[in-house]
Amino acid sequence: MPGHRPSRISRRRLLQATGGGVLAATACVGGWTWRSPEEPATRTEEPARPARPAADARNQTFLHVVAHADDALYFMNPALEQGIRSGARSVTVCLTGGESDGHNAGKETPGADRLPYNRADFARARTNGLRAAHALMATGDAGSPWDLEAVSLLPGFEAELHTLREAPQNQLIFLELVEARSVAAPRATSLRGLWLGAAGTLPTLRPTGTPVPAAYRYTRDQVIGTLAAVLGRVRPTVVRTLDPNPVHRLAPPQSAPDPRLAGLRYFDHQDHIASAYFAQAALARHWGQEHGRPAIVEHYLGYELGELPHSLDTGAARRKARVLAVYGWSDGRRCGDPAGCGDRKVGDTAYRGASRDWTRSTRLRAPGSNAWIRPLRDGRLAAFAVLGGRAYCWTESRPGSGRFTGPAPVGGELLQGQIHAVRHPGGTLQLFAARTLLPGPHTAHRRELLTARQTGTARTGAPVFGRWEPLGSPDPDPLRSLETGFPAAAVAPDGTVHVFVRTWDGGVAHRSGPDGRRWTPWRRLEGPVTALKTSPHIVDGIDACVDSDGRVHVVAPSGRTVHHWVSKEPGKPPRPAAATGLPEAAGPVSLVPVADGAVRAVFRRAGSAQVLIAERQRRLGGWRVSGRCAPVGGYGRVAAAPAGPGDRMVIAARDDAGDVRVAFAQDAPERWHAGRVPHSAAPGVAEDAAGRAVVVALGNDGRLYTARQRAAGRHAPFGAWTQAGSRGRGGGA
Repeated sequence: MPGHRPSRISRRRLLQATGGGVLAATACVGGWTWRSPEEPATRTEEPARPARPAADARNQTFLHVVAHADDALYFMNPALEQGIRSGARSVTVCLTGGESDGHNAGKETPGADRLPYNRADFARARTNGLRAAHALMATGDAGSPWDLEAVSLLPGFEAELHTLREAPQNQLIFLELVEARSVAAPRATSLRGLWLGAAGTLPTLRPTGTPVPAAYRYTRDQVIGTLAAVLGRVRPTVVRTLDPNPVHRLAPPQSAPDPRLAGLRYFDHQDHIASAYFAQAALARHWGQEHGRPAIVEHYLGYELGELPHSLDTGAARRKARVLAVYGWSDGRRCGDPAGCGDRKVGDTAYRGASRDWTRSTRLRAPGSNAWIRPLRDGRLAAFAVLGGRAYCWTESRPGSGRFTGPAPVGGELLQGQIHAVRHPGGTLQLFAARTLLPGPHTAHRRELLTARQTGTARTGAPVFGRWEPLGSPDPDPLRSLETGFPAAAVAPDGTVHVFVRTWDGGVAHRSGPDGRRWTPWRRLEGPVTALKTSPHIVDGIDACVDSDGRVHVVAPSGRTVHHWVSKEPGKPPRPAAATGLPEAAGPVSLVPVADGAVRAVFRRAGSAQVLIAERQRRLGGWRVSGRCAPVGGYGRVAAAPAGPGDRMVIAARDDAGDVRVAFAQDAPERWHAGRVPHSAAPGVAEDAAGRAVVVALGNDGRLYTARQRAAGRHAPFGAWTQAGSRGRGGGA
């Protein structure tokens, strides 16, 4: 196999941060945007971007934990490539060899029936394909060489470590565990079997030409320990995994000789799900041992993408397919390895073949929050985020200053996604979040919502919160609770807090409590009036608000349209409204109350990622698309909030480069303002005490970045992006 000579990186530096010289040599790639394979590589010219990003790539480190070699290419791009191209450090851990049946051939492979079945060769070919794809993303040359060696991450075990020679901050680790060899069929010898205890150990399968000297058998705890060791060495700022909360299929449960392997059928691959469980367990162990900076955690949907509307625009999907075609060895390139140079089962089919729906979408399990920045009682803004499974808060130094201090810890444990914050009539805040509890001797593997109420203000000016209190799940069964969504909440004029969440069966459940206390039991909202069955089978990504008349609104996307509920009387629980007639959404929907009882919904259109603005006037009662923003690509939630008098609002979204775009909208959306802030999850927007729009984003370095208008008014420009706690350092806006 080529490139097997010993690495030039010493063992003491294995999995350690690389020097600034290497970073400087590759960071220039970060200014390139995603493009289709037919387009030349050009820098973004319209609209102009600031000369440099606000967040320094040297302060960012990405760790990806996947089950198979192609998982990150299908499910984590474009974010994967954007991080690599920025020059930041990127490490991918692949748990299995992905050996499948050992037949390196697809339906369109010439002479497929004559190709041998060899699992060790196929595992190596998939590794070679992944190396080529990463080399292309990092250097522009799929043939850029790699160095390969065996490395010990856990005493008594060795794994493959691949380092890209021309950009050694890019590394791949393969544990070489055997895969399930089936999407769903119960099999004890699998990651799932190991996680559930149906297998005491899981063997490795040594790929052809591996420097790893022996085959091993890992226990459940040893897999967790190995991943925890990687976390300790890499010390990532962003951890990306596959989906630990997959959605079940509407099919009879599986039976199996071992009852631990029986149960629900899911859209996703069993290896994907189990790999995410192992990653979560390793993170919990790592956070319990480490005292360094906490990481952002992102979970990406897998095969479920095939059931959902496409979320990427054509350019991003084609670029994703181009990288997959390199992985799939579609060009027939020679790499010097007789085992094979890529995965012919993928080949050049990613854009138009059976896997096209995965290629044309990217979605996070946590849909993001449209309410993670809120004004405190004195008018200062407070922003909240989850780092290392705990909540943190940044606060303005004084009302309207635009300068944030922090982060101050707010507590919580194993929290996921983004915080949803609401403001009580008296000015205090209440936070909502979700978490997954891992299985233990006295704990079931389950999911629950939590809330924390503000109890005061510290001498530093940061809000102080009481303990996080569990709100449970609308589905008390532990297994079903794992599909509970992320919360959205709203406060009625009388102080009653309403919280909403997606349920196991695809509906919406609701709890309420006066002043955010003494909660009612969970109750299902009625299905839409046009639904043929009670549940509309919504997709997670709901939002809630209270209009100027005091009525509570909830919106939720499904695979076909956007659903709407509204209370008939101020402050009462919402009921199904008439069909919206809105097009299918490519992701979450954000709600904004404007003047005269009207509300607006902001979301991306499926298949194009174009941001749409829909409006419902109180006097008319029906929805209409009132604005279409200039296409900028991207995916995920669009943040939206009122900004100024009347019906003016500000919106912010991720674009095709992974940066933040900001625009105003009144009668129609205005031009986008570009800000180079590579970030996690959804940006946030708000209006400060001086009437200026403020946009915030959690950078991939785990720091808060903010930009605000230089003056109030729709035509006032935004100032430079600054890092919270810094003195004006940052990129332009």
